Amino acid sequence: MHPVARDAMARLRNEYTLAPEFRRQLHRLSLLLANRATLELPTTSCDVSTPLASTKCQAMDDLYALVPVMRAGNGMLDAFLTFLPNALVWHLSMSRMHEDPFDPILTDSKVPDAIPGSVHTCFVLDPMLATAGSACFTVQHLKDRGAKRIVFVGVLGCTQGIARLQSEHPDVDIVIGAVDPRLNEMAYIVPGLGDAGDRLYPTQ
Repeated sequence: MHPVARDAMARLRNEYTLAPEFRRQLHRLSLLLANRATLELPTTSCDVSTPLASTKCQAMDDLYALVPVMRAGNGMLDAFLTFLPNALVWHLSMSRMHEDPFDPILTDSKVPDAIPGSVHTCFVLDPMLATAGSACFTVQHLKDRGAKRIVFVGVLGCTQGIARLQSEHPDVDIVIGAVDPRLNEMAYIVPGLGDAGDRLYPTQ
């Protein structure tokens, strides 16, 4: 792990980190994740005129979509827009059941009914990959609407959630900051960092 990522993760895990600092550190770590997640994106050759001469360059021509899973995924969005400023943004809102099997319930989706064929990759942004219920639901939601390529990007996952996402959607690339060993009885990642949405946007 990049030393900056290690430092940001330590601050995110710390229970005494308040919301303003939590948001800053999530943005900081998300910049590194965005760098990793976009490394393999294609470029095409183009001619550019500099102030001195013409030269060959490589540019990105494809269209991309960012799919932050609300609320916590919104904390990763600005970092990804730094890398993909022209990307489409489709917010997805879900509520998690508070008892086993902790499955998500969709409350709102801004994903179009038919995803344009010009969209090269959809990046699902969700800091926590715990049971993978939300991740698997989101991926299937995108596939049902025609997504061609999907990348899941998270800050922290657990082995159980990663295994489920890989099993149900083996074609989806996973970019994750760190992996913790287990979930507790309420399906929170342990040692984890708590509820990322509540720590980003306190309600009380």
